[in-house]
Amino acid sequence: MKTFLFLFCIVIYFQLPAQDLEGAWKLTHQNGNPITDQEFIKIYQDGYFAFGAKEIAGNKFMYAGGGEYNLEGNSYAESLDFLTLDPEQVGTTNQYTLDFANNRIVISGKIKGEDLIEIWEKVSSRKDDLTRNWVITGRKRDGEISEMTPGARRTVKILSGGRFQWIAFNSETKEFSGTGGGTYEATDGNYTESITFFSRDDSRVGAELNFKYEVMDGKWHHSGLSSTGNPIYEIWSPYEEAYQPAK
Repeated sequence: MKTFLFLFCIVIYFQLPAQDLEGAWKLTHQNGNPITDQEFIKIYQDGYFAFGAKEIAGNKFMYAGGGEYNLEGNSYAESLDFLTLDPEQVGTTNQYTLDFANNRIVISGKIKGEDLIEIWEKVSSRKDDLTRNWVITGRKRDGEISEMTPGARRTVKILSGGRFQWIAFNSETKEFSGTGGGTYEATDGNYTESITFFSRDDSRVGAELNFKYEVMDGKWHHSGLSSTGNPIYEIWSPYEEAYQPAK
């Protein structure tokens, strides 16, 4: 019966433009089962996606994944840059069917020969000054700015729909260094993060961090105190402009 209901949801849909995928989504069902004791949030922006999952009771981090995506009609593909659940999939592309149904998307396909059907509900499409997919390209220390060119090893931060997620990883070695995410506000040069998951320290969930920000020449200048209390000054560049895959 559950399978029938899922197939019914897939059949009754209306197509929306591909850009409507951008924003934040919450997983509500997987293979006919409602998701009740875990929280999966997936963010789409600028052709990139990232998701983080945690247990609701105790806020224990579960896993994360992300990379580039492509949607043409209802043909949907994800090319994985990182995936903690199965690092061997990093560098591969999975093909799916994606259908829009009211304020939800239905993603269906096969992973390693097993059927996968997911329903995601839109959390928000909100946009602001920082709605973008970013990659870190500079830091200021002792008044001096040191620049970096992202390659296989990089730190990405995706913001859309009032949600953020940063990820540090190496797509060449498939090494995952960490991730964290939650909700944010960016208004009048003030940027506030409220952490809802953090792979390195579950006890940080619920913390609120306040920063100053300014977008100069298309780059995000971000300053304040890190989650460990240390002063930071970071420069983030639009991912599609700054990132060049390592040769």
